[in-house]
Parts: sequence; C-alpha cells; structure tokens
Amino acid sequence: MYGKRVMSAVVLGSLVPGMALARGAYDYAQVVSSEPMYQTVSYSVPVEQCRQQTVAYQEPQRRSATPTILGAVIGGALGNAVGSGKRNKQVGVAVGAVLGGSIGNDIGRRQQGYGQPVRYGTEEVCATQYEERAEQRLTGYRVTYRYAGETYTTTMDRDPGSSLRVRVDVTPVG
Repeated sequence: MYGKRVMSAVVLGSLVPGMALARGAYDYAQVVSSEPMYQTVSYSVPVEQCRQQTVAYQEPQRRSATPTILGAVIGGALGNAVGSGKRNKQVGVAVGAVLGGSIGNDIGRRQQGYGQPVRYGTEEVCATQYEERAEQRLTGYRVTYRYAGETYTTTMDRDPGSSLRVRVDVTPVG
C-alpha cells in the first residue's frame, strides 16, 4: 500500500509540469526582422480659391412713372373711342387705362438703363474646390522571429524590439 502511494505521488509529480506546460508557459524568441507595413489612405480636402474678376455694372437710377401714366392715358382714350354708349365707354376707358398702364410700365422697365453709362469694377469671386490627397499610414509590423531552431512570421501593432515574448504549449503525442 505504501508503494502504491509513492508510485502515485511520482506519477502525479511528473504530470504537474506537463500540465503546466499544456496550459502554456512563456519564453522569449529572437526577432530576426521587423518591417513596418503601410497602407495608402486617400481623402478630399476643401480648398477655397479666390480670384479678382472685372464686372460691368450700371448705376441704378430713379425710375420714371411717365411710361405708365402715358400708357394709361393712351389706353383710356382708345377705350373711350372704341366703346359705344355711356356704360360701354366707361368700361372701355377703365379697361384701356389698366392695360395701357401695364404696357407702359413694361416699356419703361425695358428702357431703364438704356443709354446709361457702364462702369467697371473689380470683385473677388471665391469657389470651393476639393483636392485629393493621399498619405501612407502605419498599420503594423511584419515580424519574423526564431524560436527553438524554427522561424515564424506574424504581424503586430508595434515593433517588438530585439526579442519577443512567446507562449510555449507542449502537448503529448501518442
């Protein structure tokens, strides 16, 4: 019975280091190379571009009511001449005056500015343009390392330096 306990203790004692390694132990590997990896990123940047431009303009003048009044008088006279009878003449005068005033107003608006001197000035004209830009952004490092005579490659967020901490798992075969 005593021999079985010693044998169990020896077997159990020999399994503990193996179980500890099965969960993983840590060691350091030698870094052979660490190469930065970049990605090209494109983006648009708004840029305001301004320039001086020569523009023509006319100075505004006070608008005359003469074309409107003259059109109303002529329209009223025509309405009076065309209408027959007292009531028709009154309607003809009113309708002719309104239409004549409207036509005179339109003619006056079109003639406004004719014959006025044109002046030139300089204005700053601005527009927003978008420029495409690209830049290289560091995305990580391609790391090659050596452990127990074997060479491995992985990617990492940072440069590990000359050594890299690795987890060692030992699993029994068989």
